[in-house]
Amino acid sequence: MLRCQITSQPIDVPAIVAGIEEPAAGAVATFVGLVRCSSGSGREGAVERLEYEAYAPMAEAVIREILAEAQATFGILHGVVEHRVGGLAVGDVAVVVAVGTPHRAAAFDACRYVIEELKQRAPIWKREVFRDGAEWVNARP
Repeated sequence: MLRCQITSQPIDVPAIVAGIEEPAAGAVATFVGLVRCSSGSGREGAVERLEYEAYAPMAEAVIREILAEAQATFGILHGVVEHRVGGLAVGDVAVVVAVGTPHRAAAFDACRYVIEELKQRAPIWKREVFRDGAEWVNARP
């Protein structure tokens, strides 16, 4: 099972993990991306919130492609990606990647591959909002 979803709703991490556990999976690896209070872009000042936008149909298609690549390369049995859009407060879950594989090394490698490729390829945009303004992070045309 490979599944992805762009959602405006809070992400239920335990439910995602429980949904990919199975007897053949000796390992489940997860990446949970949280909204932090500091800027990843190097801008001074505390981040008050993040705003994510996505072209959902294309983002989901790209993520499905990435999951299929991870399945072919790392032998994942199950893979799930959920990414939030809209306004998120500090501490909110922004993205979850969960993979189940027969062995731990493949689970770690696949999880890292999926999040790194998602960040590079999926049409999802992040805006950091500060008390005195806002800026888009790694915006691409």
